[in-house]
Amino acid sequence: MRGGPSADELARIQRQLAGMGHRELVGEISRTDPTRGAKILRLLPPERSSHVFDALGPAHQAAVVRALGGENVVNYFGALGAEDRVALLDHLPAEIAERLVRELDEDDQRVTSVVLGYKKGTVGRRMSPKVPVVYPEMTAGEVLEELRRGIDSFETIYTVPVVDADRVVCGVLRLRDMLAAGEDARVSAVMEAASVFHSGDELEDSARWLLASGRLAVPVVDDDNRLIGIFTYDEAHDVVEGENTQDSARMGASEALRQPYLTTPVIRLVRSRIVWLLVLALSAILTVQVLDVFESTLEKAVVLSLFIPLLTGTGGNTGNQAATTVTRALALGDVRAGDILRVMWREVRVGFTLGAVLGALGFALATAFYGLGIGAVIGATLLLICTISATVGGLMPIVAKKVGADPAVFSNPFISTFCDATGLIIYFLMAKSVLGI
Repeated sequence: MRGGPSADELARIQRQLAGMGHRELVGEISRTDPTRGAKILRLLPPERSSHVFDALGPAHQAAVVRALGGENVVNYFGALGAEDRVALLDHLPAEIAERLVRELDEDDQRVTSVVLGYKKGTVGRRMSPKVPVVYPEMTAGEVLEELRRGIDSFETIYTVPVVDADRVVCGVLRLRDMLAAGEDARVSAVMEAASVFHSGDELEDSARWLLASGRLAVPVVDDDNRLIGIFTYDEAHDVVEGENTQDSARMGASEALRQPYLTTPVIRLVRSRIVWLLVLALSAILTVQVLDVFESTLEKAVVLSLFIPLLTGTGGNTGNQAATTVTRALALGDVRAGDILRVMWREVRVGFTLGAVLGALGFALATAFYGLGIGAVIGATLLLICTISATVGGLMPIVAKKVGADPAVFSNPFISTFCDATGLIIYFLMAKSVLGI
């Protein structure tokens, strides 16, 4: 019967792990299955093990928790910040989540429950409630002493909210400014005007704003403008990275993976793709129907079938380019839902220009090989297809934003299907008109 590793083997493995850097360890666990990852965590010193666990994504953390089977889980869970605990709880079965929360100490239970009380997709759900309380009449020396006492529990000490007696935010204090001012300086003389997020603010938009602003953190307030937490640059970065990953996946007709590729079960990979493939297959039936309607036209001029891949590909690519550009602009805040007419006018001009260039080239080549009539059909069709595809591609992400849907969902796959069907209709109608068939 095969036994487990010997004491010498375990000691050798532990020495190997001790020689690995933090990023190397996180990468190793991210690339391996949760069971092996759990074994690696068990062999690390407790403090280092907690730090490595904290660096994993929430979905991978959940998989490791299941693999650990209760061992060390409470210690890992307690070492996380409140916002990270909530992200992990969202990926765990209810019974495991409830047990973990129950085994926290009273203070950690309280702050975790505060974050859990906010709706998913809002700033409140990703803020940290552990923030120092600083008042305008305090001196810089008093603030520094307060920060020293709570340095292990506060989410950040580099940006400190300043509140009045009712906890209404009246400014922010930067650590750099406080140290430069001297210990006797009053907070009211050093603090800056505060930008704040409300707990119900949309998470992605707020995160992108914070990253673009260059701030390290922004206070979070409730409906009465009272301080309830802080939203940090690190959290904003994680949010934006996750959203970008999801958008990229959806533009490619798939769902984003919640954990590293090599540790994702095959069945989950299938589920992330199958729904989109079924939707696109059903959508493609529209293209088949268009071909069926114009079957007699094709029979009269078989040469028209040679250009179908060119025209449908050009239309889909043009629409996808516009959709990707506008989706990115929406994410960065360069374009808003109210800019729909301005975007439409720009994309009409861009599409027309692209169509004119490609149409002229198509006209010249098709005329040289197949005659003037076919050349005219190809040239005019390319002009119309590019104009319509660019316009539709640019508008769809904004329409999605207006109705509260994810712009990426309405992007490349659906635009390609729409442009294929529309392009074929334009093509055959143009052929019937120009060629008289």
